[in-house]
Amino acid sequence: IEIVVDDADVTDVADIVVKTAQTGRIGDGKVWVTPVESVVRVRTGEKDEAAL
Repeated sequence: IEIVVDDADVTDVADIVVKTAQTGRIGDGKVWVTPVESVVRVRTGEKDEAAL
């Protein structure tokens, strides 16, 4: 899954995903936290805040 959240919510959301998905078995997955520098809504061409 891919989830994009506000910087202020990253820790809480990552913790929720881990608590919900964790089985203790190989294959549980990983949570990657990376910056999102820009977004473009393909349908309209709107960028950044306007695209949200």
